[in-house]
Amino acid sequence: MTRVWGILFALVLSAGAAMAQTSPSAPKQEIATFASGCFWCTEADFDKVAGVITTTSGFIGGKVANPSYQQVTTGTTGHTEAVEIVFDPSKVTYRQLLEVFWRTHDPLAKDRQFCDRGDMYRPGIFFHSEAQRTQAEAAKKQAQSRFAPRVVHTEITQATAFYKAEDYHQDYHTKNPVRYKLYRFNCGRDQRLEELFGKADKSS
Repeated sequence: MTRVWGILFALVLSAGAAMAQTSPSAPKQEIATFASGCFWCTEADFDKVAGVITTTSGFIGGKVANPSYQQVTTGTTGHTEAVEIVFDPSKVTYRQLLEVFWRTHDPLAKDRQFCDRGDMYRPGIFFHSEAQRTQAEAAKKQAQSRFAPRVVHTEITQATAFYKAEDYHQDYHTKNPVRYKLYRFNCGRDQRLEELFGKADKSS
């Protein structure tokens, strides 16, 4: 009887190992980090992209650990408002995310975006790998060619510590849709983007 149970146990283990080898693995996830002015708007733009899993508003590129929104808006911490994007590369590529990024910010603006002024609103790409850096630089070169002789000010920088903003900033466009739409319209974001890139298929 003991030998029979031993054989059965071995068969169960073998079947489990076979299932583990043939079962689909969890979808691979990658991170992209972009700064394009107000992070409420950046979140809203990327939440509409198929393959994006999560978007998180926060701060990057500064010299103070765990800064508050109030600290960042003084312009003394060195951070810029940014969004950390977790995406499934089998559904959307980093290059496709770059295309969305370039069409949803003003690359000709230095230390500001739309109605928001100060280096805490400077636009930038924060790369997480050499592959991302290479693609970001190629995309910037295309943008410079398109807008020449005007200067493209969008920064390309290696990603450093990303600090999540306060909870009331997360998903602001869905929690406070009326205030968000009023802010976006009054800030002239979509109006300026239309000047730069033409009319979008669907406004935010």
